[in-house]
Amino acid sequence: MNDIDELLQQPPATIMRSIIQRIATGPDMSKDISAAEARAAMNAIMDKEVDPVQAAIFLIALRMKRETDDENRGILDGIRDKTRTITADVDEVLDLSDPYNGYNRSLPAAPFLPAVLAACGVTTVSHGVETMSPKFGITHHRVLKAAGKNVDLSVQQAADQLSNSDTGWAYVDQKAYCPALHDLAALRSNIVKRQAITTVEVLTGPVRGKNKTHYMSGYVHKPYTRVYAMLARHSGFDSCLMIRGVEGGITPSLRQSGKVFYYHDMGEEQGQDFDPAEIGIKQEVRATPLPDDLPPAPESEDVSASFDAEAVATMAADAGLAALNGDRDGAAGSSYDALVYSAAIALWHLKKTQTIKDAAEKVREVLDNGKALQHFNAAL
Repeated sequence: MNDIDELLQQPPATIMRSIIQRIATGPDMSKDISAAEARAAMNAIMDKEVDPVQAAIFLIALRMKRETDDENRGILDGIRDKTRTITADVDEVLDLSDPYNGYNRSLPAAPFLPAVLAACGVTTVSHGVETMSPKFGITHHRVLKAAGKNVDLSVQQAADQLSNSDTGWAYVDQKAYCPALHDLAALRSNIVKRQAITTVEVLTGPVRGKNKTHYMSGYVHKPYTRVYAMLARHSGFDSCLMIRGVEGGITPSLRQSGKVFYYHDMGEEQGQDFDPAEIGIKQEVRATPLPDDLPPAPESEDVSASFDAEAVATMAADAGLAALNGDRDGAAGSSYDALVYSAAIALWHLKKTQTIKDAAEKVREVLDNGKALQHFNAAL
């Protein structure tokens, strides 16, 4: 038995003390820990077996010294240990991940993307939380709730909804698929800055396909594409699509060319450039802009976005529903184009069409003939 194995036989407080002594000793002396140690520490934090102060030190110390691949994998494994995972009765599932802390510079159309993809024959699940540090912005949870959808499905209910061909999409909240992680929201808010949890939590994959599960997410900084691809493989995703999107989301800029990275069948990452003009998108905005006069955040919320996120989520819901109705005017028009662009890239990546132009035509068809709206309305 080596030293790490011996340490992991000790009580959680002893393990955490040893870890902190090594990772929090300054920019030059801090040492890396193993994946097994990171996993044990994450489990201890979620089980509330260590002091919250130590939990915060652990997360921010890793951030300050920069997390290694082993450390990220270990934290992801710890979270997956607590995740309720179900295989839906479908061959393939697309796992769609937008930023859990939401948007605060645009009205997101992405909450409606799973229904659009379902109408195109791609079974799709999205996931997230109601609100999260540091942006506390407009999330899928808030937009879908404003649009009249049930955002409190169990993981089994979400899987059942995916298995229903009339629906083919679902949203599952973190409080349903990993309550122990969801309970750390206050701790993460108090830490203020981004930590490793933010990086890895989106890769848990609570609902999987019988044969294959694909991962789709966004990024801002290119170095993260390698990290996300590595973690996606580790989590068992057969393919991975990462879009350089507005606010780190899955929708590229609507007015300029952008970059995506992807892999198929657990292979190496490849890059591809896309230009929205190539599929007939001509917008002067990068994404659906926020209105000029935003309702202020409620006084009861001392830590929140600078505006009333729930009220603005309703605006995003209205624009998204209008886009599902084929409306191309105003905010609905840019939301419509955002759905066309993101869905077309996904269909291209999954090899459902030969070209992205063909994919865009297919997406416009389901938006204009009401099929996407039917799939959206069929969900609980």
